[in-house]
Order: sequence, then structure tokens, then C-alpha cells
Amino acid sequence: MKKTMKILIISLLAVVMVSAFSVAAFAEAGNVAGAIEGTWNAAETQIKQVVNNVVFPIIDLVLAVFFFAKLGLAYFDYRKSGHFVWTAPAILFACLVFTMTAPLYIWQIIGGGAVMGTA
Repeated sequence: MKKTMKILIISLLAVVMVSAFSVAAFAEAGNVAGAIEGTWNAAETQIKQVVNNVVFPIIDLVLAVFFFAKLGLAYFDYRKSGHFVWTAPAILFACLVFTMTAPLYIWQIIGGGAVMGTA
């Protein structure tokens, strides 16, 4: 009985949370694209700000940690075997450079207009 009650309470809580945090987008007579564009236009500035100021820095931090860790491991392998493997550190460095410069051009590629701070 307790397990069933817990599952019921968790399910009810999940339904309440989903309904509380969901945003309704109404489409006129099959104009779903217009509803999506309207929702995007309403939230575009906030989405860009969060992506540029939160998402990309987190990705950059993770890649930087992986890059320096892999560089250190490659150095220790070099000390042990005398052969330095550049592949993994080079790929991580290229990904790090890509994500560090992504906010400069990503919104033109996606089609979201000007980059935050330059418009």
C-alpha cells in the first residue's frame, strides 16, 4: 500500500509540475508554424542570453578540463613509452576553439538574427 501511495503522489506531483511550467501555444486553424514562430519571437532574447551566458561557458569548461586532463595523460604516456599521441588533445582543442567562438556566428547559422550584444 505504501509503495502504491508513493507512486501515486510522485505521479501527481509530476503532472502538477508539468502543467505549472508548460506554456500554451495556440494555433489558428492549422497555422502551427505561425504559433511556433510567435513563441520563438517572444522568447528569442531570453533563449539567446541563456545559451550565450550559461550553456556555452559550461561546455567550454568541460572541454577545457578534458583537454588539459588528456594533455597530461598524453604527456605521462610519452614519458613511459617515448611516443606522444596528439590525436585526442588536438580533437579536444579544436572542439574547445569551436565552442568558444560559436556565440559569434551560431545565431546567423540557425537563423535567429543578430548576435546578442551586437544588434
